Amino acid sequence: MLTPVENPRAYGLVETDAQGNIRRFLEKPGEDEITCNTINAGIYVLEPDTFDRIPKDTAWSIERSFFPSLIERGETFVAYVYDGYWIDIGTPAKYLQVHRDIMDGRYSAPPFDGAPKSWISPDARIDPGVELQGPCFIDEGAVLKPGVKVLPHSVIGRQTHVEDGAVIDGSIIWPNGWIGPEATIRGSIVGRNCHVGRNAVIESPVVLGDKSVVTDYSRL
Repeated sequence: MLTPVENPRAYGLVETDAQGNIRRFLEKPGEDEITCNTINAGIYVLEPDTFDRIPKDTAWSIERSFFPSLIERGETFVAYVYDGYWIDIGTPAKYLQVHRDIMDGRYSAPPFDGAPKSWISPDARIDPGVELQGPCFIDEGAVLKPGVKVLPHSVIGRQTHVEDGAVIDGSIIWPNGWIGPEATIRGSIVGRNCHVGRNAVIESPVVLGDKSVVTDYSRL
């Protein structure tokens, strides 16, 4: 599958003929090398009888080794151009963007299904005095203590505990986290099993890997 992009220089181009047969891959083209605006969208349908050229127990690139072999052998290798929603989530900013797009209805996906709103699991515990500003997503087993503020485009993962007075603003909190009292997290991504201490402040853009610990009163 290919998708058209506005700035093809940031990607590898895929050239096709009038019948959709793939003719060439061009990585990170210069301005004078751009012949099309279609790039690899990362979705493939592969025939098992072509797998013989992939060596066992060896790191092997689909894009740089397997696909060129199809062209060299003159095998059937065709493209479908998809002109709908597509985003490369290879950077933190784009990863946050796709969550916003789903919550805002730019792309329809459960549980939002095209309509901006908040989704709160019936198994989440939301204490009195919690402020939720949608759209946002609260997963099962999450616990939000009194005074917590969850601002738009935030995700609270499964079994995550957000303590009294903490603020989650446009951030993604993965499962099993602990967010301490009066902590603030803005525009950031927090991995699984992270501990963010009391009164800690995490400003965008910060990415915390799994099991990270941010001590009390830290500022990132």
